Amino acid sequence: VKPFVAADDDRLWEANNCPEHSVPYQVSLNAGYHFSAHCYKSRIQVRLGEYNIDVQEDSEVVRSSSVIIRHPNYSSRTLNNDIMLIKLASAVDYSADVQPIALPTSCAKAGTECTESQTKPKIVTALPAAYYPELLQCLQAPILTNQEFCIGFLEGGKDSCQGTSCVQRRTPGHCVMGIGCALQGYPGVYTKVCNYVDWIQRTIAAY
Repeated sequence: VKPFVAADDDRLWEANNCPEHSVPYQVSLNAGYHFSAHCYKSRIQVRLGEYNIDVQEDSEVVRSSSVIIRHPNYSSRTLNNDIMLIKLASAVDYSADVQPIALPTSCAKAGTECTESQTKPKIVTALPAAYYPELLQCLQAPILTNQEFCIGFLEGGKDSCQGTSCVQRRTPGHCVMGIGCALQGYPGVYTKVCNYVDWIQRTIAAY
């Protein structure tokens, strides 16, 4: 029996393999399976420096969470304020494969291209596992609006789907919702991280 993958569809459509370890700030969040920030859990394992999700790599660093802080105004109904911070149980030594991402100093404008990246998610039921490559996936896509943080292609066929990160050298956002996946006229909608820099900095200072 072939394994099947999650019905909530955390994947990049029409993406390619990222160049190996070209996204050193990408991490995988795990609670027995790989998931994204809006799937809040009380205990999370964080895997850093990972490129092939199915292989134990020399670059890979694994840490448990000690504190998980969800935004106090998060709404599960509207997905507003869909952002959380994780404090690791122990420090991480940075390397070429493990790097922090800088917080944005301003909001990226419509037309800016960013790289969307994602690892293989939870395996349960829905589409064949071949739809979910074991290597980190990347897709270049433009920001479409300055209001809602929409990213993708209005003609459809390429999309981040729920759960994917969208990053430049400074992080614009995290995909939280969409109508279907890669449908014409319905790009992915992201948390606009630039609007949360003050909250992020205050929270880090408090912990």
